[in-house]
Amino acid sequence: QVQLVESGGGLVQPGGSLTLSCAASGFTSGWPMRWYRQAPGKERELVATIFRTSTNYVDSVKGRFTISRDNAKNTVYLQMNSLKPEDTAVYYCNAFVAGSTYWGQGTQVTVSS
Repeated sequence: QVQLVESGGGLVQPGGSLTLSCAASGFTSGWPMRWYRQAPGKERELVATIFRTSTNYVDSVKGRFTISRDNAKNTVYLQMNSLKPEDTAVYYCNAFVAGSTYWGQGTQVTVSS
């Protein structure tokens, strides 16, 4: 059974940093993994993707966010620096494994002074 469990969200001041974690189970590491976010009243947005040897980011987070993975732990991370109020959202981990899509439960990130 595939499970994705996010952690690491919280309240942070503008300019601060947070690191989100997504612990995966039920499949071998190495599949593409993604972080999405959804702000109140907005559609879910793809933030970052990590493949075996490359990464992609939405323009609004380039240079501020870094996606990485620890294959030994089957865990994906999202390091978020220089956070802005517009980064406030629920962040979701996503995996596409053997033709099926899986989501975590989400973790709230609030950027506010």
